[in-house]
Amino acid sequence: MEDLHSTHEVVAIHTRLKAGKEADYDRIHQSIPGDLDAAMRDAGVLSWRIWRSGRELFHLIETNDYARMRRFLAEHPANIPWQARMAELLEVEDDYSGEDLGIPLVWALPPR
Repeated sequence: MEDLHSTHEVVAIHTRLKAGKEADYDRIHQSIPGDLDAAMRDAGVLSWRIWRSGRELFHLIETNDYARMRRFLAEHPANIPWQARMAELLEVEDDYSGEDLGIPLVWALPPR
């Protein structure tokens, strides 16, 4: 088994809801299934926060290794039904294929 706890990354991603799905998305995210929560933690997710502005969703994920997290969750039995549910709400579903790296960081306030 891969060591999922070897690094620390902060990754931003952007997704977009289908028109009229805002309330459904908010309602569904009020309670994440326990097996999905456990799977994300087992995959090395330390924190996953989502902001919504209209139909635009902005995710900030803190994880030990984003690429490994995606490989781990791609076929996980807790993630498959969740992604099917999200596919009903999102303009573009995430099938966990490819080498998604998130949104590239352009600028950050330098530390003093």
